Amino acid sequence: MSRTWRGALALAFTTACVLVAIFAPPVAQPQSYHDFADQRSLFGIPNFGDVASNLPFLLVGIAGLWALRPGGRAAFMQNAERWPYLIFFAGVFGAAFGSAYYHLAPDDNRLVWDRLPITLAFMSLICGLFADRVDLKLGRTLTMPAVVVGLASVWYWQWTRLHGVENLLPYLVLQGYAMVMVLILAVAYPSKYTAGSMIYGVVGLYVAAKLFELGDRVIFSAGCLVSGHTIKHLLAGLATYWVLRMLTARRPRAQGQVT
Repeated sequence: MSRTWRGALALAFTTACVLVAIFAPPVAQPQSYHDFADQRSLFGIPNFGDVASNLPFLLVGIAGLWALRPGGRAAFMQNAERWPYLIFFAGVFGAAFGSAYYHLAPDDNRLVWDRLPITLAFMSLICGLFADRVDLKLGRTLTMPAVVVGLASVWYWQWTRLHGVENLLPYLVLQGYAMVMVLILAVAYPSKYTAGSMIYGVVGLYVAAKLFELGDRVIFSAGCLVSGHTIKHLLAGLATYWVLRMLTARRPRAQGQVT
């Protein structure tokens, strides 16, 4: 596939998502979403499993920010490539607190603080991959606008909810867009580093996390040991760790080498 066709594919998909987010009928947040299977308390912490399982985000966020410091283990040929991933790991770090805060007493108001750092991580990851695989300068330029759009999708949902015209759709579209765009970039554009194929592990782990989330009650009912949502947190945390592994394992690849 030529570079022109690859760019057209990415542009067409982006345009389609924007049109759906703007013109499709509004979607409300189902209140049943807050009714998680495992509501047990431990050490005085309500919903302990879903709260404590955010610890991997905290650890990976700290480890990622440390690895991306000047002289750290993460590999970058140019310093400008570092910024989207710094935002990514800051989002991962923030997700530990936002998600834990939400799961202590799940409701729509707290869910905002869960979704904001997650969206920060999604959008910056796309820009990091874009800077690596497509164009460094454009990827760097797009980072802040993409982050603003992501955060705005969450605040828009909150604003519409408070004004009686609730619409979660832009956030849902953006979340789906992020994962599909990561795949488009991974498949259509080779990385200039080795270990580029590790991004497929990130996508696979996140998809598995979403499947466990959907099976929250079914999994918990099978012995009442752990819920699907708790496992979802652990798998999503592992996905963010896999991004860190990719950045620390990679090296600039030789001319013509594809990863």
